[in-house]
Amino acid sequence: MGRLHRVVRHRQYDSANSDHGSWCGAIVVIVIDTLVVEEWIRGHAEPVGAIRTVHEQPWATVLRVPLADGVAWFKACAPVQAFEPHLTAELFARWPDRVAEVLGYDEERAWLLLADAGRPVGDLGNPPEAWLGALPRYAELQHGEATHAPDHLAHGVPDLRLATLPARYQELLGLELPLERDGIRRLRDFAPRLGELCDELAGYGVPATIQHDDLHHANLYLGGGRLRVLDWGDASIAHPFASLVVTFRFLEERTRLAPGDPWFTRLRDAYLEPWGRDLGDAFALAVRVGSFARAIAYIRQRAALRPEERPLFDTDFSTVLGRAVAQTLGDASS
Repeated sequence: MGRLHRVVRHRQYDSANSDHGSWCGAIVVIVIDTLVVEEWIRGHAEPVGAIRTVHEQPWATVLRVPLADGVAWFKACAPVQAFEPHLTAELFARWPDRVAEVLGYDEERAWLLLADAGRPVGDLGNPPEAWLGALPRYAELQHGEATHAPDHLAHGVPDLRLATLPARYQELLGLELPLERDGIRRLRDFAPRLGELCDELAGYGVPATIQHDDLHHANLYLGGGRLRVLDWGDASIAHPFASLVVTFRFLEERTRLAPGDPWFTRLRDAYLEPWGRDLGDAFALAVRVGSFARAIAYIRQRAALRPEERPLFDTDFSTVLGRAVAQTLGDASS
């Protein structure tokens, strides 16, 4: 790996600007000296070949590190998800059999080195059977992490707890959204009702905790007989059940399960079992509210992009917004 300098420009997130943070116009310039990176990697692993860039996105860059017994993965996170290395290390310390093995991390530089975790279940067709095994273990992790939520927030994990959502929803509505006029109208008209649903959901008393928010076939890995959840850069502190908004979406879109397929009930029940009580109604409500929270979460990533990078991002964002619009249709007032 030769001596290169990678320059990354991102808009800066100002967490002190308001109760919920906002994006200011300043551009953060990050210079990565790849020789420094390689030296850091060698402090945690022993590469046996060239270290190569395999993934480069506005929010992170990933390098493949060949090892004598396999491969490791180095990730340099942009400011928009600079919390990820510390969060991943904390989760690995407490749940080593459910997340990727952390070989090293640098919180200040937002660097992370992970052992290989196997193959994503998407390579296997995203079978629901894999999720049947993974979801209860993921729920146990969430349940256990609830007491650590304040620490995660203190280390920069975004705050999408129910009490924050009405204000954040207004922030979403103030943007120029990649959505047809009727969809935007429905979202605006739904604002009062969303506040009511958040209050109703809070009444079930399920604690806010870590919520992966990108829990799909590309982030669940199978290796050595274990399923592990990777890539926590979209995570937030939020209602835990909202995690399955993404999981269920891709079981529909990729695995082609029909919306009423019995697998969804089976997976829901498996996921809820570690929570220890009848929470079917809370789950349904959380999925509804979570569809709006998912759209709100996109604000953070989208705001960090340069204008020329947004059209591709908005392809998926428009789908997320459309699924939120669909959740307004159950109310006659909409």
